[in-house]
Amino acid sequence: MHFVTGGSFNGKAKWVREQYQLAERESTWISAYQGDEIPVLNGKQIIVLEGIEWWIRQINQTIPADECREKWQSLVREWLKWESMDRQRKLVLIGSDISKGIVPMAAEDRWWRDSTGWVYQDLVSAAERVDVIWYGISQKLK
Repeated sequence: MHFVTGGSFNGKAKWVREQYQLAERESTWISAYQGDEIPVLNGKQIIVLEGIEWWIRQINQTIPADECREKWQSLVREWLKWESMDRQRKLVLIGSDISKGIVPMAAEDRWWRDSTGWVYQDLVSAAERVDVIWYGISQKLK
């Protein structure tokens, strides 16, 4: 599993497309930004899940933050199992960093920000590779 993060509109999607040469390879791109639901993974070789922070927000609106984190931990376990079943499989998760700037005034927005930070910590821990993209430039963290 590869986790890619960075600021909004900082080139994460473009970097992933280039890094994995997705124009020439079979892949599936699933985006929370386009209204896609969190998928059950299929047999594709490369699956990209974009907009992790929006899926966290959706879940956070229906259950408490600690349960949201547990749900994500469960999803990550399922995804790692799927990925381990075939060496050709690769899951790439893209999530925008929403931790910078002014702390939101609305409690629900603060919970979303906190939940996203906790889930991202879990993703970083579970991921084989982690990159931060700022202004189109990548920095490998793990």
